[in-house]
Amino acid sequence: MQSNSRVARSRWVRLVCVWEAVLSDKATASRIAQDMSVATGPAGSGAIDRDYLARFTMGNAALEREVLELFASQLPLYVQQLTDAQTGTAWREAVHTIKGSAAAVGARRLSNIARMAEQLDIESAVAVRAGQRAKAIAAVSEAADEACRSIACLFATP
Repeated sequence: MQSNSRVARSRWVRLVCVWEAVLSDKATASRIAQDMSVATGPAGSGAIDRDYLARFTMGNAALEREVLELFASQLPLYVQQLTDAQTGTAWREAVHTIKGSAAAVGARRLSNIARMAEQLDIESAVAVRAGQRAKAIAAVSEAADEACRSIACLFATP
C-alpha cells in the first residue's frame, strides 16, 4: 500500500501534466484528460452543451438565453474571486463556484478545468514553487473566456 504522501505526489504530478498540456496544446490536454477519466465533452463540441441546457430549461429558449447571459455576466466576477484568493479556503470556494455554475449551464470544459483546479493545494510548497496557482488561474480564465465568447456568438444579431 502506498503512503498518503506518495499517492498525493502521484496525483499532483498528473495534475501538473494536465495543466501544462492545457496551457500549451489542447489536443494533448484532451488526450491526457481522457486518460485520467476527466471528460472534456464530445470532440468538436462548443463551449456550451446546448442539448444539456435545453433539457435543463425544458426547451424554453428565452429561459436558456436568460440563464446563459446571467452566467456570462457573473463569470468575470467569479474568475476575479479566484485570482484574488490568497488562502486555500478562498481558493476552493471560488473555484467550486465556477465549477458548479459552469456545470449547471453545460460549460463542461470550464467545469472540468475548475474541478482540476479545485484539487490543487495552492498553499503547498510544491504548488508555490511550480507556479501552479498562476497556471490554474490561466487555464480557468481561458476556458471562462471561451464560454463567454460562445455565449456572445449564440445571441449575436447579424
